[in-house]
Amino acid sequence: MKIIDQFRHKELAASLVRQIHQEAKGDYTFMEVCGGHTMAIQQFGIPSLLPPGIRLLSGPGCPVCVTARNYVDEAILLAERTGVLLATYGDLLRVPGSKGSLEQSRAEGALVRVIYSPLDVLKLARENPHLQVIFLAIGFETTAPGNGIALMEAQNQGLKNFFMLSAQKVMPPAMQAVVQEGSGVQGFICPGHVSTITGSGIFEFLPRDYGIACVISGFEPVDLLLSILLLIRQINHSQPRIEVQYARAVKPEGNLKAQAVIDRAFDLTPSWWRGFGTISDSGLAPKPSLADWDAQRVFDIQFQEKEDEGLCRCADILRGSAKPFECPLFGLDCTPANPIGACMVSPEGACAASYKYQNYGR
Repeated sequence: MKIIDQFRHKELAASLVRQIHQEAKGDYTFMEVCGGHTMAIQQFGIPSLLPPGIRLLSGPGCPVCVTARNYVDEAILLAERTGVLLATYGDLLRVPGSKGSLEQSRAEGALVRVIYSPLDVLKLARENPHLQVIFLAIGFETTAPGNGIALMEAQNQGLKNFFMLSAQKVMPPAMQAVVQEGSGVQGFICPGHVSTITGSGIFEFLPRDYGIACVISGFEPVDLLLSILLLIRQINHSQPRIEVQYARAVKPEGNLKAQAVIDRAFDLTPSWWRGFGTISDSGLAPKPSLADWDAQRVFDIQFQEKEDEGLCRCADILRGSAKPFECPLFGLDCTPANPIGACMVSPEGACAASYKYQNYGR
């Protein structure tokens, strides 16, 4: 609690706000690409503390938000098979597919279980040898090591009824896509949790190749305000670089053991992102040596992704070209109780966070 209190210190936060107002010169556009940052920024009312010229955008940092509708459709088809049990994290249950959600499939009798750890799926497979247990693996570099351990442990234990349907992704290619989209982003609040695994080096291409300021941030008010101040200073002095504000958790080299697990279990592969389409080398698929546990190979699943149709602007929000309140469905037809778009499903989605904290501004 002492650490949390330190980074929620009222006087220190107020001092940082004053410093931001003093040093901000003109207009700035910053983007966070972590769902945890999106939620924290809205929860603590950070936009309301900033000068009018600072614009904060939410990017493609929520795993549920960027997961393809077709991935949900294929999962539902698998759940409808006799003898199949799906294991998933809870926020994926309500993501709309083309014809319903996993939550609706479960209500209609499909075997869908909510898990809290990949190791829960191994247990389900051991306890249900008569069922094909399929783990719906989504997430970024943060969750990939745990998923990789589960996958390799299934191989080690000879669990022939454990399978992984991977929609895992890695962040740097999506951040590059944001810049190449012409979003006008001048600085990134880089993902803190991802960086604990990867280290800071994976973002070096952003200041080097694109002149983008980058600060790896923590999640408390003082963290976020200091990170914004550091971005302002980089831009004011025309010195874009990687700074690690979240030094209490992030080392430059990252977690080498976790990186080794990812390298042993997965290969980089093209992956589809809502708002961006297919981005090369942005997904993680089980290695060929683990093919017997790869649900996409075993069940011959062919993903044919396309952007969502209709009025939902989730794709635009993830690209940084729209804010949640600019969607015609936001807060009316689309609410957390009745999510139409993926950005309203997860608590870390931009629409869900904006709706919950009623912070619709900049």
